[in-house]
Amino acid sequence: MRKPIIAMILFLSLLSVTQVKAENIILRGDTPDHHVVVPGDTLWGIASRFLKDPWRWPEIWGLNREQVKNPHKIYPGDIVILEKTPYGSRLRLAEDDGGIKTVKLSPKIRTEQSSTAAIPSIPASTIEPFLSQPLVIEKDGLADAPYILGSSEGRVVLSTDNTVYVSGLPKDKGTTWQIFRPGKALKDPDQEGLILGYEATYLGDARANVFADVSTVTITRATEEILKGDRLVPAPETLFNNYAPHAPEFSINGRIISVYGGVTEIGRGDIVTLNKGELDGVEMGHVLAIYRKSQAKSLKGEMVQLPDERTGLVFVFRVFDKISYALVVQSTHSIKILDAVKTP
Repeated sequence: MRKPIIAMILFLSLLSVTQVKAENIILRGDTPDHHVVVPGDTLWGIASRFLKDPWRWPEIWGLNREQVKNPHKIYPGDIVILEKTPYGSRLRLAEDDGGIKTVKLSPKIRTEQSSTAAIPSIPASTIEPFLSQPLVIEKDGLADAPYILGSSEGRVVLSTDNTVYVSGLPKDKGTTWQIFRPGKALKDPDQEGLILGYEATYLGDARANVFADVSTVTITRATEEILKGDRLVPAPETLFNNYAPHAPEFSINGRIISVYGGVTEIGRGDIVTLNKGELDGVEMGHVLAIYRKSQAKSLKGEMVQLPDERTGLVFVFRVFDKISYALVVQSTHSIKILDAVKTP
């Protein structure tokens, strides 16, 4: 069933030359005059063709704060035009009906087979596995969760397609479950001794076949070795909230405290944990700049703090009370744990 989707026409307010300088040259020097949206495009990728700082794309579309939180959807086939004027440059959507025709700067009704055809802000496949895991819990947060007793074959290490027996599995939580193991404590490096939460390690997925005092379950996916005593948590629905990249409206000063996968040097495409969360005002879609903290020894032998050097950008996609997870979307140098993240 085709359903109408209200499409707000996106545009950039006129920028004078002085404004462009004040904004550190918003447009790239090699900006094309137009771009035809194709499947696989992302808003971040399109913005990269026009802007020096891709995360600023909501500003060029003139969206207000609420629209930024739930952005307009752009579809394959749409044409983004860079229009030169005596006063500067602006972007607008156009339609192709035998030639480029700019549309009026007003709401317009368009029809699509499904809203899922819209292009995402960033590659959804990159972060989709992390939208329901890892899990941040309180200390002993999994203590009362159902747990694996073992298998009939007496296997020590369990894996995909193995049938296992589970104690304490409720009937009213559905048949799809995720398997976790209590993991490391996430500590705040800026407040000695403060534990922000505990990261439960995601091990795989399971399907309940028979509910009883001892339930029968099949492991449908294993990302790591699964052992006796590992815990089960109901699998949540995975919804990709396609929030647009935008800078916080206030100052955030945090740090990278962990990296998913245990690598020592972090780069573009890696998932990192930040020591700031919802209680600090962090929300999904926030873009933060990464800064490296460096020191050098003076001629007197004293350690001197050097100015912070910007090394990349992160896009926040999942937020807990005191912790958030972010995707590294840009890196110019290697990034390390304890590097700073700040409002760009």
